[in-house]
Amino acid sequence: MTAAEAMVAATARLRAAGVPDPARDARVLLAHAARVDATRVTLIAPEDIAPEIAERYDNLVALRAVRVPVSQLIGAREFYGRSFDISRDVLDPRPETEALIEAALSEPFDHVLDLGTGSGCILVTLLAERPEARGVGIDLSEAACLHASANAARHEVAERASIISSDWFDDVEGRYDLIVSNPPYLAAHEMNTVQPELREHEPRMALTDERDGLSAYRTIAAQAQGYLNAQGRVLVEIGWQHGTAVVDIFSSQGWGEVAILPDLGGQDRVVFASKPG
Repeated sequence: MTAAEAMVAATARLRAAGVPDPARDARVLLAHAARVDATRVTLIAPEDIAPEIAERYDNLVALRAVRVPVSQLIGAREFYGRSFDISRDVLDPRPETEALIEAALSEPFDHVLDLGTGSGCILVTLLAERPEARGVGIDLSEAACLHASANAARHEVAERASIISSDWFDDVEGRYDLIVSNPPYLAAHEMNTVQPELREHEPRMALTDERDGLSAYRTIAAQAQGYLNAQGRVLVEIGWQHGTAVVDIFSSQGWGEVAILPDLGGQDRVVFASKPG
């Protein structure tokens, strides 16, 4: 069997399993199995596939067919032009979160706090983009803290990043110019309707608060002012339907300017709040 024929068979298998964009996943998984860059798959397509590669590929396709995310199968995910180590212990970075990065980089900051850092993709990206900045990432999951630390080292920002295990602000010290967070914002009942990739293979605590999906915003809005410098700001990612509710939560806690920012698709994605003057 050639590599091209293997990809055709894998695409059909993934399509039958209901996997979105099966051809793309078949190509990425073949590249991983063959240990070549995904851009080189077309070059090996006419070649016979070696037995050991065929076996690896079949195993990967079988796991993808039961909706294990591609990023977990290959151990990495691209985010804002960088590759991050990923496993089922952390939330898979998503393109929508890049809207938060863009908003954060739109104004200067020297010290940043990332609440619920997960893989560290937000904190590490911000520090990589701002070489003079320093930051702290917190997560309740010790496994996530290990991932964030590894990604900080991978992208050479470890000397400027402190990763600690904390339940929100419990073990946070100091003041910051910027506080960012992509908190769990799915309501408990929504977990029954999300894709199997999320529901069955990503850390539940990173997805839902097991209540209405707004608990984290209440905590951040109530406590973050005590950790911000005078001109500090908060940026939190939101579900597309949560904009008004999250704005109301921050406004009720006496924040200054509060606004909703869209992602590249035009959906509500980030709420910005400034410390009151």
